[in-house]
Amino acid sequence: MQHPITALDGRYQKSISELSGILSEFGLMKYRTLVEIEWLLFLKKHDIIPANITFENLKKLKETFGDEHYEKIKEFESTTRHDVKAVEYFLREHTNEAVWPWIHFACTSEDINNIAYTLQLRDAREVVLNTLKKSIIEDLKEKALTWKSAPMLCRTHGQPATPSTMGKEMFVYVHRLQMIADRLEETPLTAKINGATGNYAAHSVAFPEADWGSHSQEFIEGLGLIWNPVTTQIESHDMEAEILDHIAGLASVFSDFCTDVWGYISIGYFGQKVVKGEVGSSTMPHKVNPIDYENARGNMKVARGVARTLSDELPISMWQRDLSDSTLQRNFGLVFGHFLLGLKSLERGLGKIELREDVLKDDLNSNPEVLTEAIQTVLRKNGHADAYEQLKALSRGKRVTLEEIRDFVKTLKIDEVDKENLLKLTPETYTGRSAEIVEKFAR
Repeated sequence: MQHPITALDGRYQKSISELSGILSEFGLMKYRTLVEIEWLLFLKKHDIIPANITFENLKKLKETFGDEHYEKIKEFESTTRHDVKAVEYFLREHTNEAVWPWIHFACTSEDINNIAYTLQLRDAREVVLNTLKKSIIEDLKEKALTWKSAPMLCRTHGQPATPSTMGKEMFVYVHRLQMIADRLEETPLTAKINGATGNYAAHSVAFPEADWGSHSQEFIEGLGLIWNPVTTQIESHDMEAEILDHIAGLASVFSDFCTDVWGYISIGYFGQKVVKGEVGSSTMPHKVNPIDYENARGNMKVARGVARTLSDELPISMWQRDLSDSTLQRNFGLVFGHFLLGLKSLERGLGKIELREDVLKDDLNSNPEVLTEAIQTVLRKNGHADAYEQLKALSRGKRVTLEEIRDFVKTLKIDEVDKENLLKLTPETYTGRSAEIVEKFAR
């Protein structure tokens, strides 16, 4: 009995099943078969293939491609040791001999492969964007709006800093994720079909009167893709690198987010709903661990690492082509699989957290020294050149109370309205335009 080697095909397979028909070996063979059939239909449409040659049954095969077809292709490949040639021989079994010369006509393997991989990326992108935009980003946006006025102590360099609201800090991630997700969604999906070195050489000898450049463009655009007119044997993979870079960028933001939420759980800002039957520790019965965020962060790190490697290496090819890109492209599933798995973990994690506003307020009120920024700024407004130095002497490295700060304010020679406003200020109210920022940009 054979067993899965990677966690994606073993422990986590059911969690990412929507990708298995897209980024698997089965998926790649399915897309290759689709491209070969579409090319035949295209050649027939443009009278390259004689009118008396028919293959209507192939249209049905596009819709019904399944495990039995995949297994047959792999059977051919065990003999040919060439995956695209195996698809060609498979299609011969579904057509009469008159069709055989036209299967894979004037194509190099990369003509089929680059389109198949692009279709894989198109559909895999749709899967992850569906979870990312409709679930994660929307959930975070809803939480940001709910918590837009919940004051919290910020920390820069790990030290108490100017307060914000939990909603605004959550919305920072919404904004970051949305921008990268939009770029991922808008990345043009490019492809080519122009022969062994990108020059239509064989095409032009066989049918010199045909406008192969126009045919190539029409075929690619008919698949809903963007035509790349100038290539070597390979489509240059710059598009693939761009998509992978966006996935890596999203994974970096999510790693950052998971670290922050993990930290907020650790200091009590968030509580976690207890799920009946779950175990937090094999020896410490009391524990409710932030496992969803830890799992998500780990998967995002793997997705980012593999994506960066692929995006760095895929655009590099020796002269008109070497085969190193082939083994790299077969790892798209690792990138999207770990990324989607991380998203699924985050979905669970976001459903469990509850904001403990009392803890936030206690922490804020224990650090009134954060008001010194406001005081020194008002002093500057009132012409005090040594404003910063005055507040530094009062507070740096010290624990000061709100009363001590107010006593200091009372001694200041500043406008009375400014003084009154400073005396009313508390850490809970010193959140600037936090709520307004969320309201303005979340709608």
